[in-house]
Amino acid sequence: MPAVGGIGPGTGKEYPGNLTPYVLVTCIVAAMGGLIFGYDIGISGGVTTMTPFLQKFFPSVWRKKEADKSTNQYCQYDSQTLTMFTSSLYLAALLASLVASTVTRKLGRKLSMLFGGLLFFAGALINGFAKAVWMLIVGRILLGFGVGFANQ
Repeated sequence: MPAVGGIGPGTGKEYPGNLTPYVLVTCIVAAMGGLIFGYDIGISGGVTTMTPFLQKFFPSVWRKKEADKSTNQYCQYDSQTLTMFTSSLYLAALLASLVASTVTRKLGRKLSMLFGGLLFFAGALINGFAKAVWMLIVGRILLGFGVGFANQ
């Protein structure tokens, strides 16, 4: 009686599986998508607690934070706009990863990754020169699209 889930007889073909420079570079580029995503999670968490950032873009959150001197930080950062700033990248990355597969299939991986890199660059520029909250959110959405395409 055959065992369920066992390893069946192979076809006799062996794949050498050598680690070539091309395979190494491909693995590094693929890991960059996750690196960018994780880096952004860490950065956005730190930036949203910085006093100068809150004073400039989210003054109501900053006033609430300054008024509450207790050690309990629960709901100190309760703002729908701040939540939109933080979550816009993740929502855009989710949507982009759904669209990126179709774009990759039609245009190829190189153009898809180039497009994602350009979106990420545009988002970084907008966030770097932001003067208002809407610019931050638009920049984060472009960053999210870039991350979604890079993860594809």
